[in-house]
Amino acid sequence: MSSGLSRLFPLALMLALALLTFWLERAVQEEQSHPSLRRHDPDFIVEHFTITNFGRDGRPESRVSARTMTHYPDDDATTLVAPIVVQTKPGQPKMTLTARDGALSSDGEEIFLYEDVLLVRDAAEGRPESRMRTPFLHFVRARSLARTDRDVSLVEEGRILHARGMEYENELGQLILHARVRGTFEPKKNRP
Repeated sequence: MSSGLSRLFPLALMLALALLTFWLERAVQEEQSHPSLRRHDPDFIVEHFTITNFGRDGRPESRVSARTMTHYPDDDATTLVAPIVVQTKPGQPKMTLTARDGALSSDGEEIFLYEDVLLVRDAAEGRPESRMRTPFLHFVRARSLARTDRDVSLVEEGRILHARGMEYENELGQLILHARVRGTFEPKKNRP
């Protein structure tokens, strides 16, 4: 009887190890697939940072800076505190965007600005300086495109516009206001 038991022992041990392996694999897969069990801890935090992108001619085209940048590896999110975006592409008026908070896309080409967003486009070629305020702005750096689906106010010399939703393409100098547009225009003779 002991020789039969000694022959079954290795088989029973292998079966127990196979069941243990199967159980461990299922436990690990279940933990990885359940998003509420993942942690959202930063892998790095940078204080007072600046990223500058240069054009082919070596001149700076855009600069992104913030008081704090925090990156989270679990969802590849990058958050910004007090971001400032300055775009100085050749042939386009300088644009400066500021906000209380922001976020970067994983490739850094799209910037999402939140709370007290201000876009200032410098005066250029007969166009006055323009100031746009909104609670949210999505900015695509490569296209110099700023857009929002929220309320926006635009102030230029002699006019004030309010709307719900906006797209502004700096390269083309094109502004599209989407809905509930209203404005105040001051006659040129009354302007200082």
